[in-house]
Amino acid sequence: MTTETLCRRTCELAIKAGDFISRESLRFSPHHVEYKGKHNLVSYVDKTAEQKLAEGLSKLLPGSGFITEENTVRRKEKDYTWVIDPLDGTTNFIHGIPCYAVSIGLLKEGMPVMGVVYEINRKECFYAWEGSMAFLNGKPIRVSAASSPSESLMATGFPYTNYSRMKEYMEVFAYCMRNTRGIRRLGSAAADLAYVACGRFDGFFEYGLNPWDVAAGAFIVRQAGGRISDFSGKDNYIFGKEILACNASVFDKIFKVIKHKFGKK
Repeated sequence: MTTETLCRRTCELAIKAGDFISRESLRFSPHHVEYKGKHNLVSYVDKTAEQKLAEGLSKLLPGSGFITEENTVRRKEKDYTWVIDPLDGTTNFIHGIPCYAVSIGLLKEGMPVMGVVYEINRKECFYAWEGSMAFLNGKPIRVSAASSPSESLMATGFPYTNYSRMKEYMEVFAYCMRNTRGIRRLGSAAADLAYVACGRFDGFFEYGLNPWDVAAGAFIVRQAGGRISDFSGKDNYIFGKEILACNASVFDKIFKVIKHKFGKK
């Protein structure tokens, strides 16, 4: 099976999982909510969707490993490893706010080679595979052409468990308030990154994230012509719990601010 075929079949699985999540949203109630930790919510919908995805992906790529948010599948990392968030934006889902996504990334020997993000409410499937451009529902997409922060719309996510870097975060937030067209917080890092890839947002930054939040979306951004790094300018954005993703022109200016603020002792 070619990587392209694998990617397209993964899209089909993501859409099926999204359809399940969409159906469950019509009968979901607050008593289904469980707590993994402070402000960290989960439900049977996340867990069931993850199990469905893992079952389907195992058939597509037998012997592959898994890194999953809900730990419904325990299979050590292999040469090929799926990185899955079955419902990125669980808090939105629980509160009936229409922005949440299925996120599926694939790593080959630790390096991303495929990404699929399915934004459920808009029925938008973003995807890319190694060597390809990025796509949205079959049409090629590119990052925006904004040339400066003053022309850009930024996205971010608010820290909700790790507040140790709040001062630095708020300083970058304040810079963006003053120097861009605005900042949006959708509540789904996967959707944020997908929107950077198709040019709706010009950049996205956040810390405290996990691999399943960013593995798929970050790869799609890169294949769409974007630039990505951690806050020190290195490539440890999947496992390093911090990410900046922008088009090439905006990246340098925002990165300079982030490196200065987060690099303080």
